[in-house]
Formats: sequence, structure tokens, C-alpha cells
Amino acid sequence: MNKLTSTFVTLLVLFVLFIASILLNDSLLSNMRIDLTENKVYSLSEGSSKVISEIEEPINLYFFFSDTATKGMVGLRNYADQVQSLLETYSAESQGKIRLHIIDPKPFSEDEDRAAAFGLTGAQLGMMGDAIYFGLAGTNSLDDQKVIGFFDPQQEQFLEYEISKLVYQLAEPRLPVVALVTDLPVDGMQNPMTGRFEPPLTFYTQLQQLYDVTVVSAASESLPENTDLVLMAHATNINESLRFAIDQHVMSQGKLVVFADPYYESSTMGMPGEASDLSLLNDWGIVINEKIVLDPQLGLDIRGPQGGVIRHPGILGVSAEQIDSSDIVTANMDTINVASAGHISLKENSELNLIPLMQTSSFANVINNEDMMATQNPSDLSQLISEEGSIYTLAARVSGTLTSAYADSEDTSTITASQNANILLIADADLLLDRFWVQQSNFFGQTVYSPFANNGDLVINAVDNLSGSASLISVRSRGTFSRPFNKVEELEVQAQSRFREQEERLQNQLLETEQKLAELQNQQIDATSMMISPEEQAAIDNFIEQRIQIRQALREVRFELQRDIDALGNRLKVINIAVSPLLLTFALLAVARLLRRRAVATPKAGDAQ
Repeated sequence: MNKLTSTFVTLLVLFVLFIASILLNDSLLSNMRIDLTENKVYSLSEGSSKVISEIEEPINLYFFFSDTATKGMVGLRNYADQVQSLLETYSAESQGKIRLHIIDPKPFSEDEDRAAAFGLTGAQLGMMGDAIYFGLAGTNSLDDQKVIGFFDPQQEQFLEYEISKLVYQLAEPRLPVVALVTDLPVDGMQNPMTGRFEPPLTFYTQLQQLYDVTVVSAASESLPENTDLVLMAHATNINESLRFAIDQHVMSQGKLVVFADPYYESSTMGMPGEASDLSLLNDWGIVINEKIVLDPQLGLDIRGPQGGVIRHPGILGVSAEQIDSSDIVTANMDTINVASAGHISLKENSELNLIPLMQTSSFANVINNEDMMATQNPSDLSQLISEEGSIYTLAARVSGTLTSAYADSEDTSTITASQNANILLIADADLLLDRFWVQQSNFFGQTVYSPFANNGDLVINAVDNLSGSASLISVRSRGTFSRPFNKVEELEVQAQSRFREQEERLQNQLLETEQKLAELQNQQIDATSMMISPEEQAAIDNFIEQRIQIRQALREVRFELQRDIDALGNRLKVINIAVSPLLLTFALLAVARLLRRRAVATPKAGDAQ
């Protein structure tokens, strides 16, 4: 066999092996994946896997993405590929319990009508004004429907949580039972001061639309059966039997939402300043300090006693800078208004973990309840603030091993500890009242809510997060799929710094020139000719020349920036297109040569003689 024939046979064998490996991969290895990304953006967390394993009846997921109408939208299409890949991972891991349907709802098609029927959002992003669909709809065997109206790329880190929540809601269609332990007039009441009937609180109305809510007064002796989550909202003087029931529920379920106020100033019955019952939290090693937080930086403007507008350091508008955007409960919140709030900490030697969700600025101080009650004028409160402030935690997530307040009970049926406690604490209850976050108006017989703060979102997110299974709560925030070009950004920052230096120089020279012109104009001008003097003309010419030179310098810096970026891009292209394949080729040739030498060096069986 000559050399040419041998090469042809080798290439043919390699081609056959290549085709066979593809067929083998499709038939046997299609469900096997290795996620090599830094943040594991293509794999599921343990919580999502647990949610999938608990599915009993098949679930259908319909992924609608306008593939045809998004030609040229590179960023959106890349994110859609990521979402589809993640959905395929759900389907593959479910072993047939999740049936994924990928649909391109073309304009004026039945698929588009189907997307609209599910209630998906059609964004007007297309070149021809066509609606772009990029959402997920799910159904179960009971014909329940859940949807994600539109996958927002800005919410990428919560992508897995949202999908897992949809799957969980379809697998467990029963509405969560929420026990609202409170002394607030959530159902509405007649105001004893004005005689007018006040409507139900908006946060309570919203909860009723989403959950099976039962109001439990602090004087009650037990919780409703099948309670999934306890929400304590300014409960005072809790009955001992109810206190024990709450403790045992948290020990068994590990979940609790608390709005506890050391100084509830919105009471309509008597004097303000009533505190929530904090004894159970104290027994657990959680401290909501009874001192009131004042923050001159976050204080909101209110109408003062004299009718003017004055800043109140005790009524705070906590902005996005002080809110944890990485937690699903407080993500994408701009403002949360609180009043006379306390602050949260743990007792020494506590085994719990505290993660702040909402904090004050570094200028905050604390004062005693008595001082707060005795001071009616906000200006007087400002006098109590020292120059040296601190940062205080207004809301937090507490997790870890929680010991029961009744751990020493002789009753053997008492649960003494919870290993995976997850408690959301907010050191204020005034924020639940409508006047701090929402306005109600009547529009043709219907009540319209116009929120001006995210207080209601905080309540709904907290209940939504903790009313699901422990597996769903544990779903991690995903990493970001897109990776920045750090070197390019570094080059841009350096160039911008040089631009700023040039611009400052230009501004300084401009100021000096204008001063020079002002001095010249103050001098006597030839009244007969009204001609510009030679000195003024020289100054103007000098300024024009300087401006031209600096603009040339700015263009040169911009050119150098682009040249550095282009050079970096060219180097990467050379490495990816030429160097990497060459290195791989040389490596394969070296391995082949080594194998050939070993084959030659190995004696054949007949050559032993």
C-alpha cells in the first residue's frame, strides 16, 4: 500500500469515527453535561433539583420567544439562548416530568394568539412594530396556569429562582396558608378621632389576593391548621399558648416573617409609642433594640407644627443604596419608608447568621423611647443627633440553628431546635400603614392604588419567598452570564482620566482668557471706530489657537484609546484563529511522533531471536 492510499484510508477512518462519535453522543450522552462556567450558570442548584424531584404529576412548560422577529437583537437572543438552555436542563433532570415546548410566536399566527391567551407580555421592540414575546407559561394536570410574562435581562441573577418558583407552584397548586398574627386594624375600622370608617390596609388586601390569609389576634390560643407561614405584624401581649404555638411552628417549619416595632407611633387608640411583643425573639437570641433610630441623611420632609416643610430624622426614606439588591426579597426596590424604627442585632455567642437587608446611612444615631415621646418638633429631634454616627440594620434575614424558647420543657413532644431556620425581620410596623407608601383613589367605582414607595413589595416578597418549600427558599442567585471585557474597560478608564485632565486644562485656560478679555474691555475703547483693539484681537487669536491645539490633543487621546483596543482585539484574534490551532496541531504531532517511536522501539514477537 503506497503512502497516498494509506493517507486516504486514515482520513476515511477518522471521518467514520467522527460520525460515529456524534451519533453515540446524541443517543447515549445527550443528557450528560459539564458546566465549566465560573458561576455555574448552566447548572441547577440543589434547591431546584429538590423541587424537581418532588413533582408527582407531569408539568408542561411553554417557552415563547420571538426568534423570527428578533433578528439582529444580539443581546436579547444571547439571553434567550441562556434561558432555553436552562429550561432544557430542567426538562432533562426531571426525567420526563417536565415537558418543554419551544414556540416562536410569529406575528398574526395561532402561536401569537396562544401567547396572548396565556397572558404573556408582548414588548414592542421589533423593527416593524411587531410584538416580541419572551416569556414562559406552565400548566399542570389540573389545568392550573402560571406565567413569567417577560424574562427581563436585568433580573438575570434571579432567573433560576423564578423558574423554580413557577415549577413549584404548578407542582403544589394549593394556596399557602398564612397566619397573620397582628393587633393592627387590617380589616379596616372606624377611626375614634374622626368618626370615619377607614378601609382595610392595602398590604392585607394584596395578601388576600395571593394567599389563604387568616388573621390571628395576639389574644388567640392557637394557629390555624395547616399553617404554612406565620407573619407577625406588631403583635402585642401575645397569649402564652399562642406564643408556644408560634415557637413550635418555627421549630418545625423554620420560617417566620416579623414586623416588630419598638415604638409604634401610628396607634389610633391612645398615645403612640406602644411596642410590639419582643419576648419570643429575645428568647431565640435575636435583639430588636428598643431605642429609636434617627438618620438626618435619610429623613423625609414633612409638614411641621408651624405649617412649613421640615425634615424628620425619625421618618426615613431608605433608598436603594441602603437596600440589599442581591436578595430576592429586596431586589429592585428604590425606596422603603419607615417611621420610628428600631435596629436588629444578635446576642453574643449566638449560633445564628444575620444578613442585613436594609440599613441606615453612616450618620444615624439612636435615642430612647422617652425622648422620642417627649419631643414633638422634628427640629428638636435633630438636636439630639451627634456628629459621630453609625450604620444600623433595619431589616435582616436570620438563618442557622435556632433553639426553642421552650427547650427546657419537660414535655417530650416539644421540638427543641430548628437546624435550618430562616426568619425575615423588619424593625418597624408603621411601614405597613397606607400613609407611608400608597395612595388610594376611586376611579369609576373601583379602588386604584398608587404606591410611592416599595413597602407593599417588601411584604409580598417576604411572604412569597418564605411561604414556599425549604428547597425553593434555598435556590441560589445565579451568576451573570455576560462577562465584561475588563482589559477594555481598564483602557477606557485610563483614557477618560486623560480626557478629564485635558478638559480641566481647557476650562482653566478658558477662564483665564475670559478674565483677560474682561480686563481689556474695561480699558478705554476707541469710541469713533468701535474697532477691537490689537490686544483683544491677540487674546482672541491666542484662545482660538489654544482651543484648536487642545482639541487636537483630545482627538489624539481618543485615537490612542481606539488604537490600544484595536491592538488588543487583533492580538486576541491571532491567538484564537492562528496560535491556538497551531499549538494544538504541534501537540498532536508530538503525541503521534512519540507513539510512533514507541511502536518502533517495541520488538515484535518473531524478532526475539
